[in-house]
Amino acid sequence: MTVVESVLAHTPEPLRSVLIKHRELLKFGIVGGTTFFVDNGVWYLLKLGVLESKPTTAKAIAIIVATIVSYILNREWSFRTRGGRERHHEAALFFMISGLAVAVNLVPLWLSRYAFHLETPYVDRWIQEVADFVSGSIIGMLLAMVFRFWGFKKWVFPDELGQRRREATITQLRPVDAPDKVKAKGK
Repeated sequence: MTVVESVLAHTPEPLRSVLIKHRELLKFGIVGGTTFFVDNGVWYLLKLGVLESKPTTAKAIAIIVATIVSYILNREWSFRTRGGRERHHEAALFFMISGLAVAVNLVPLWLSRYAFHLETPYVDRWIQEVADFVSGSIIGMLLAMVFRFWGFKKWVFPDELGQRRREATITQLRPVDAPDKVKAKGK
């Protein structure tokens, strides 16, 4: 049983129908949750270590690592029935959309640190860390998530290409002599 099937099996019926209808969004959310932990783990390792004085650079590196994980999970799981482009073209579009999303993600953190001066020595270290987390990991990530979901569905994994891919798979799975058997039964 897959993760999504397990979640759906334990979900009450009115909500289950909505989740089934929005299965891609549910999978995208699970991938997003996974990459949230990857992003923040790498960010805090860098920010509290070698890049202590450069939190925005640390965040950018963390986002890049999480984006690579995101591509693999989204390509192979969330949007596996969509797309159909050549792999290198699809990957280029994915990383282009993700690159724009990195900028979207960094804007709130940059504003917090450099426009609103929510950094030491202007505020306590505790305030700085809370402001970094809220602006970089909540506000920035939510804005980037909405942008990515829209961009991935529209350009990277468009449904019209996925429809052709699903039809080609069905044609490949159908036995070659199946139409002849159908005609023979109809006689």
